[in-house]
Amino acid sequence: MRDPRYDILFEPVKIGPVTARNRFFQVPHCNGMGYRDPSGEAHMRRVKAEGGWAVVCTEQVEIHPTSDIGPFIELRLWDDQDLPALTRISEKIHEGGSLAGIELAHNGLNSPNLISRETPLGPQNLPVVSWNYDPVQARAMTKSDIADLRHWHKEAVRRSLKAEYDIVYVYAGHAIGGLHHFLSRRYNNRSDEYGGSLTNRVRLLREILEDSREVADGKAAVACRISVDELLGDEGITRSEIEDVIGLLGETPDLWDFVLGSWEDDSVTSRFGPEAEQEPYVRGLKQLTTKPVVGVGRFTSPDTMLHQVKSGILDFIGAARPSIADPYLPRKIEEGNLEDIRECIGCNICVSGDFTMSPIRCTQNPTMGEEFRRGWHPERIKVRSTDSNVLVVGAGPAGLEAARALGQRGYHVSLAEASRQLGGRVTRESKLPGLSAWIRVVDYREQQLRKLPDVDVFMESEMTADDVIENDFHHVVVATGSHWRRDGVGRWHTHAVPVDEHADVLTPDDVMAGLRPRGNEVVLFDDDHYYLGAVVAELLAKEGFDVTLITPAAHVSQWTTNTMEVVRIRKRIIKAGVHVQVNRAVTAVTPQGVRTVCAFTGDEQFVDADSVVLVTARLPHDGLFHELRSRESEWADADLRSVRGIGDAWAPSTIAAAVWSGHRYAEELDEPPAPGPVAFRREVTGLSIEPVEKFSVPPLADAQNRGTP
Repeated sequence: MRDPRYDILFEPVKIGPVTARNRFFQVPHCNGMGYRDPSGEAHMRRVKAEGGWAVVCTEQVEIHPTSDIGPFIELRLWDDQDLPALTRISEKIHEGGSLAGIELAHNGLNSPNLISRETPLGPQNLPVVSWNYDPVQARAMTKSDIADLRHWHKEAVRRSLKAEYDIVYVYAGHAIGGLHHFLSRRYNNRSDEYGGSLTNRVRLLREILEDSREVADGKAAVACRISVDELLGDEGITRSEIEDVIGLLGETPDLWDFVLGSWEDDSVTSRFGPEAEQEPYVRGLKQLTTKPVVGVGRFTSPDTMLHQVKSGILDFIGAARPSIADPYLPRKIEEGNLEDIRECIGCNICVSGDFTMSPIRCTQNPTMGEEFRRGWHPERIKVRSTDSNVLVVGAGPAGLEAARALGQRGYHVSLAEASRQLGGRVTRESKLPGLSAWIRVVDYREQQLRKLPDVDVFMESEMTADDVIENDFHHVVVATGSHWRRDGVGRWHTHAVPVDEHADVLTPDDVMAGLRPRGNEVVLFDDDHYYLGAVVAELLAKEGFDVTLITPAAHVSQWTTNTMEVVRIRKRIIKAGVHVQVNRAVTAVTPQGVRTVCAFTGDEQFVDADSVVLVTARLPHDGLFHELRSRESEWADADLRSVRGIGDAWAPSTIAAAVWSGHRYAEELDEPPAPGPVAFRREVTGLSIEPVEKFSVPPLADAQNRGTP
C-alpha cells in the first residue's frame, strides 16, 4: 500500500541500546498539561504512538526544585512522588508500540522558582531569562553547586529508568536548558574551568552526558538536544562552535537532537517561515558524528521528509507541531493515504496552551488535548446512535468540521453554503499576507467530505427559517459565522464610539472583500489584539497606503506573545512602513481623522486620516438560529428535534475554537449528556497527610503579648 519511494522512512534505526521502528520521531514538546494533567498527557502521547511515531517524547521535565519554571505547567521529576505520573506516560507510549523519551532539564537561568522559592542557579550572577521578566536573579554556581547539579541529573536518570523510559535527554537547547547557558558566551562569563574557552564552556555538558551514560548503563539511550546557532553572531553560540562541540562530544550521546536558537526561532509560524526552514543550519552536522541525528522543520510533505533523509541531513524526521495536527501522519504515509493527512498550518495555537497554562489545542486537530478528557480520537469516532439526519447551515471552519465528523459517524448530512466557496473566514483570511497555509483547514475537510457518501453539499443555498421547517430535518446546526463591527465596540469601548456619517470606515470584512480606503492616509484601530489587525495594516501599507496602527495594548498583536510571534510581527510592520501608536485608543471618528486618548493619562490627541479601519469585535450571524428558536412550537409538526449554534455564529473566537465547536457538536449529537456539571474527566489533586505540628501556635492575643514562636 505504501509508495516504495518512502520505504527509507520506515527503516528501523538503532539509538544506542534501543531501536526505533521507523524514522518518525516526535521530539519533546510542551502541552500545557504536565504535572496537573498527567493522564491527559499520557493518552495524548499514546495516540501518537498508535499513529506510527517510533519515538514519542515528553516535554521538558524539571529535575529539581531549583529548576522550577512556574507558572508554566511542565512535568516534574523532583523526587519519587513524581514517578507514578511519569510512569503512566511511558506505559501509554509503550502500549502504542513506541519508544518513550524523557527530556530531563535543569532550566538554569530560565527558572524563576516561583513555586519552589529556591534560589535560581546559573553560570553567573544574572537576572533570570524567564518569559515574564520576573524580578529575580540567579546566583553564580559554585563548584559545589555544579557537583549538586550533576548529582541531581544522575538521580533523574535513575528515576527515568524506574519509570521505564527508553531514551533520556540531556537538554542544552532553546536558551531554556541550563546547559545552554553554560555553553553560550551570551550567559557565561566565568573565568574558571567552566568558562572562557569552548572546551571549558562545554565541560559541564560533557560531564552530565558522561554521567547519564554511566547511570543508563545500556538500559536506555542518551540523547543530547542542543541549539546549533543562537543567531546572535559571536555574542552567542555559532554554527562553527557547534561543529567543534560535536568534534569534542560527537560519540558521547547516542543521539543528537538539533534545534535552532531559542524556542521562538525553532518554532516559527508559517507566516514567517517555510517548511524545512532549519535545513541550512543543520545541513552537514550529521557528517560529524556516527550517531543518528534528528531535527525539525514543521515537516508536512512526505517528499520533504524523504529529501532530509536521502540527502544525509537527518536520520530522523523530528516533529512537534505536525505530530499535533496529525498524530497518525506516519501511518497515513505507510498506508498510502497521503490525501488524509491533516497538514499543520503553522499557526502556533498549540504553543499557546503552554503560555496560557491550559491543555494543548490545535486548529487542524480538534481532538488534541481531549483524548483523556472527553475520549476523543483523531481518526475514530463513535457510530451514530440514531438514524436522524442533520442540516448544517454554513460551510466555514465550524460547519465543515461538523459535517465531516457527522458524516464519519454515519449521519446523513446536508451542508448548505450561501456563497460559491467553502471555508468561510478561512478562505478569506488565507488570501492575506503570510496566511496562505491556513487554507489547509478547508482543503483537508473538503477532501474528506468527498469521501463521505451520506454528506451532500449545496452551494449558493442561503437558508431561511421557512426552508428549514419545510424540509424535514431532524437536527439543524447553524454555523453562519460572524462579521466585524464598524462601531468601535470591543475591549476598550463596550459602547459604540461616535462615528461621523461622512467618515470612511472599513472593517476587515470590507478589506478582504476587495474594498479599499478612499484616501491615502489610513488609521487602523486594533482592539482585537490577535493577528488580523497587523496583517491588514501590512497589506494596506504594501499597497501604498500611509498606515498608522493604533492599539490600547502595549504591543501590536498583544495576544501573539502566546504564539511567539509578537516580535516578528512588529518587525514585519516596521519594515512595511506602518506607523505605530501603542497604549492609545480611538475615541471618535471624523471625516478628517480620529480622536485618540492615552490609555494611562487620558490625554487626547487628533490623528489625521482619510479613512479608518476598525478591527475591534465581531457580531455573530445568529438571525437564523434565533428565528428557528422563536418558532419552536412548529418543530414537532416538522419532526425537528434540535437547533444549535456553533462556531462564530454562536460566539466569535479563533479558527481553532470554531473547528473544535463543530467537532464537539458531532461527537455529542444524540448522545446522553454528561452525568454532572463538568462535561469532561478531570484529575483532582489528592490531599496529602497533614504534617505533625512541631509547636503549637498561641492565640492571637498571646502572640501579640509574647511574640510569635
